[in-house]
Amino acid sequence: MMAAAEPVQLATLIVTGGAVAFAVATAVWAWRLTEGVRSARSHWRRRVAWLEDRLARADGVFGAHPGLVLVWETPPEPHGEGWSNPRVYGSATALAAMVQFADLGPGVMQDANPAAALLDGIADYEARSAGGEETNLRQRMATLMSEGKPFSLTLSGPSGRFIEADGRAAGSQLVLWLSDSTIRGLEESGARGRLEEARSLVAEDPLAFLDMLGRAPFPAWRMTASGRIHWVNNAYVEAVEGKSAGDVIERQLLLEAGIPLQAGEALKEAKPVSAIRGAVVKGERRAMEVALFPVSGGAAGVAFDITRGEEARVALKRFREAHDETLNHMAEAVAIFDRAKRLIFYNNAFARLFSLEEAVLNERPAHGALMDRLREDKLLPIAATADYATWKAAELSHYERPPGTETPDELWPLPDGRTLRVARQRHPLGGVLLIFEDMTDQLALQAQYNTLIKVQRATLDRLHEAVAVFGPDGQLQLHNAAFEKLWKLEGAELDGAGFAAIAEACHALHPDPEAWGTLKARITDPSPEARTAKTGEIRRSDGSVLTWLTRPLPDGATLIAWDDITDTRRVEDALRERAEALEDSEKIKTTFVSHVSYQLRTPLTTIGGYADLLAGGFAGELTDRQKEPVAAIQTASGQLAKLIDDILDIAAIDAGQLELDLGDVHFDSLIGEAAGLVEMRAEHAGIKLATKSGTLSGPVRADGARLKQVLYNLLTNALDHVDQGGKVEVGAEVKGEEARLWVSDNGAGIDKDKQASVFERFERGTTTRAGAGLGLALVKEIVRLHGGWVELDSTPGRGTRVTCHLPVSAATEHAAPELALPSSARAGRKPARQT
Repeated sequence: MMAAAEPVQLATLIVTGGAVAFAVATAVWAWRLTEGVRSARSHWRRRVAWLEDRLARADGVFGAHPGLVLVWETPPEPHGEGWSNPRVYGSATALAAMVQFADLGPGVMQDANPAAALLDGIADYEARSAGGEETNLRQRMATLMSEGKPFSLTLSGPSGRFIEADGRAAGSQLVLWLSDSTIRGLEESGARGRLEEARSLVAEDPLAFLDMLGRAPFPAWRMTASGRIHWVNNAYVEAVEGKSAGDVIERQLLLEAGIPLQAGEALKEAKPVSAIRGAVVKGERRAMEVALFPVSGGAAGVAFDITRGEEARVALKRFREAHDETLNHMAEAVAIFDRAKRLIFYNNAFARLFSLEEAVLNERPAHGALMDRLREDKLLPIAATADYATWKAAELSHYERPPGTETPDELWPLPDGRTLRVARQRHPLGGVLLIFEDMTDQLALQAQYNTLIKVQRATLDRLHEAVAVFGPDGQLQLHNAAFEKLWKLEGAELDGAGFAAIAEACHALHPDPEAWGTLKARITDPSPEARTAKTGEIRRSDGSVLTWLTRPLPDGATLIAWDDITDTRRVEDALRERAEALEDSEKIKTTFVSHVSYQLRTPLTTIGGYADLLAGGFAGELTDRQKEPVAAIQTASGQLAKLIDDILDIAAIDAGQLELDLGDVHFDSLIGEAAGLVEMRAEHAGIKLATKSGTLSGPVRADGARLKQVLYNLLTNALDHVDQGGKVEVGAEVKGEEARLWVSDNGAGIDKDKQASVFERFERGTTTRAGAGLGLALVKEIVRLHGGWVELDSTPGRGTRVTCHLPVSAATEHAAPELALPSSARAGRKPARQT
């Protein structure tokens, strides 16, 4: 076992020894490798210690420096906002002195960026360069930032203090050295000399200068670059309602809140800045023009009250807007060009007239360019196409005419058929004003009017009436040839003649001053009573009779027309005399007929009575030979009696004395009774008599006796014109509101040329049995009194039909008055007459 363990121990020792040897070698190698790092670290530690020592020494140097050093590692923009954030080196005493110099107040030291506030405070103080040039720190810093140009300045502060400022570029950095000469105990006599030189004018009489600003009627003030007020005049104190100048400065009362920003802008731009601001001055809202400008140590400002000017400007603006709006509503096209011959105004009508886009017109085109555009669109007058250059030059020459020069209007006939009226005038503010009016319709109407006037004159000259038209002033405006002829006047003396002269010329034919005065009043009197139409009649000295008419015309003129009615009057007189003679003869005839008829009735009654007695056997039985003459006597007396009755009825109708006795009439009974009257006669003549009833809805309101007379006359007339073996038919019907009675026959008929007169009085037929010709005339009159009419239908060789058309209720104007009884009470009985 001991022999076996020895190799194992030996191996273990070998492994352990190798590991130790490897570790030692690794350690040696690592030590050699890190020796350079330890050396470099030691070097940098010594370097940092040296730099810290240098920095401490530099801080000590800067701390001992009586001024400030400002360093910009990244230069700000020359005209950017603010001064960025420079690093500040120097003692606290120097920083406090600079803050006091800039009059920034104690709170600036606690600001996050006091350097920027300090620079704003001193940047605008009066300064002079080494060459004596007046400038300020802000301007030179802007040059340094943009161009890298170094500078050395002496800034003059309040209370005679001075600051030396030097700016340089250090590589990519900018450095500004500021030192207070007073702290250093240095008196710069040259700087003071320059200050005295700059203030020489004020030094001569400083009190007068300050008194002038203090008494100025407008607010004036002075403020620092930071926006603090440190001087105001009396007008400023009154404007902000302060107690005193000290009170205003203590309370920092601003005339308007935006003034500090405006002051900053003036300092930044290094030039005056003006703005119109609204401010409350003495309790009233006023418009103020505020002007701020850089001065040494900050900015100064003045304010002027321009409220009235602003009000006038606003009023002028409103007036121009109203003027433009008025022009826009005009139907005429308006265009205004300024002195430079450019379009400055146009209305809507102008754009529509020439079909121009508003975008083109809003670009204010030149007058010449606009004419070129219109030429391309063929919207210039035809005369411009012949020599456009000459025409255009003539149009543009209106700009050179003196104001007030009158230019006659022109008519522009355009190629598209329109005609424009163009009016030009010099504009009071310079330039030219053009007005275009579309005269196409007006010229067409004028041409139509002229044509109408010519037609009217021609028409008047062809009238036989004399016509004259007088204006409101009494002057003759229009007349025709008949006027000259009627009043025997010459055309030459009527041209432009007044009414008085014409009346004097017509006095010989009509010497009536009152009548002529009445006519003149109707011409010249504008009252509504006189301006009415009126007619009259005059008789002239030559025996002629004239009618006259006056009629007012819409334009204020008056038309007078005369018509010679002498011949008409003579014819009327002759007709009147003839009518009176006919009326007298008709009265005589009617009286004679009535008298003779009544005189004939007495012997006729005697003849008829004795004939009836003889026929009845009063004188004994008649023989057959005696019966025939007696029957003839009876027939003749009956015919004569009927003739006398017809004559009396006709006379009564002519005299308007025939009245209808209205009642309820049943047509079926009526035609039966009428047929019964002629039945015996038709039987003896060998003529067939028939009755026929159509639709009969009820009784008809009529005079039954008169209708029976109508049917009897029609039946007897038909029997007279029908030969033996013929046929006569009587019938009636009622349809709606119309009733019809008719009698027809198949006799010889009536010739066409005689049908129109068969119902006239004393018209007899051609047969030997025809009566006196009063039967059909009486039929027509009785039907007319009922409100109806008669229809004749006849064909020669085929017969005749006469139809009476009657209303269901007869007209009452020819009937006696009736009681207003219900229809049921009237049915079946005759109404009673009114008493």
